Amino acid sequence: MPGSPVPSTATPSAPDRPRAARLPSLTGMRFLAALLVFAFHTTFQTRFIGGGLGDTLSDCFANAGFYGVTFFFVLSGFVLTWSARPAEGAPRVWRRRLVKIFPNHLVTFAVAAFLMAAASEMFTTKGVLANLFLVQAWIPEIQVPNTMNAVSWSLSCELFFYLAFPFLLPVLERLSARRLWTLAGVLAALTVLVPAVSSWTVAGTPLPFIADGSLSFEQIWSVYFFPPVRAIEFVLGMIAARLVLTGALPRIGLLPAAVIAVGGYVLNSSVPYLYGVAGTGALWLAPLVVAAAQADVRETTSPFRGRVLVRLGELSFAFYMVHGLVVAYGHKWLVADENLPGAAAAALLLAALLTALALALALYSWVEAPAVRRFSAPRAQKPAGPAPAVVPLTALEAGE
Repeated sequence: MPGSPVPSTATPSAPDRPRAARLPSLTGMRFLAALLVFAFHTTFQTRFIGGGLGDTLSDCFANAGFYGVTFFFVLSGFVLTWSARPAEGAPRVWRRRLVKIFPNHLVTFAVAAFLMAAASEMFTTKGVLANLFLVQAWIPEIQVPNTMNAVSWSLSCELFFYLAFPFLLPVLERLSARRLWTLAGVLAALTVLVPAVSSWTVAGTPLPFIADGSLSFEQIWSVYFFPPVRAIEFVLGMIAARLVLTGALPRIGLLPAAVIAVGGYVLNSSVPYLYGVAGTGALWLAPLVVAAAQADVRETTSPFRGRVLVRLGELSFAFYMVHGLVVAYGHKWLVADENLPGAAAAALLLAALLTALALALALYSWVEAPAVRRFSAPRAQKPAGPAPAVVPLTALEAGE
């Protein structure tokens, strides 16, 4: 993290300090990140509000979706590392993560198919199958990554992270604090080098509607969609958690961390397109994740820990999965190219937000939460003796 001293020891990491089972501030922050993605989709990708105000909002939130997704990738690495259970095998890890993401994915996949059919949109076999099995982010074809429920491309990356996590964690646990810092520095450098290498070495036909019209989809894919590249953000989150757990990080205040995050957003909105859409955001967001976790561990004041915000954070994954469909088809059928009056446009935007929240609550209550409770742990076989106590998912794991 910027400004943090590097410990001089080269010995293996110190034993982990006691960790809190709940980090409610991180849960609350999840909804704010999801709201950034919603703002991007409603003001820049599709514009619910036109005119000068619409132009201003579009400029303000042009990078919000990218920043929100980067936050989720960093947070995912941090939370999985923080909540990792000693000596837990890879199959148990994979089971819990798949049960978390696939039920919501399958429901929204089916809804997306229905809406596409209702709108007479074209299906492709490759797009449908790639999306269904969450491998769409691996395919560098413009018709594939954002097909069906467009936002699910990020789950394709998350699935790769989850599969790699049981192999990455033991490696990081064996590294000394000095080596963790060195690795973090290497990954930070890669967030800058990857866009440069992509712009120099990856070919393809330029897309006139992206940035200045000089970038090809293949260049964008190699920086924004390609799971191994996006794993840089995930691993930075893992390293941040390891540094906190071993006491190798000094306390970071929430206010300075928030200033870094906001300043990083402004910076990422000003740099060339490929540098602003992916990994560099992790450099400005990781300190905020660390500061929020430290505030929860120390039980100091945090604005992200309020009951309403934490509840919304619990709904954030479901909200993320439904909001794109609400926005895309709400805009297609209710806004289209009409220049709605300001009040009507604002009311429609608010209605889209409330509809997405209502659907998220339904998806969470009827699909996500029951699936996690029912299938996150394997069925216990009938014991020969007294039944062992069942260790439930921590609130942190269930909300990640």
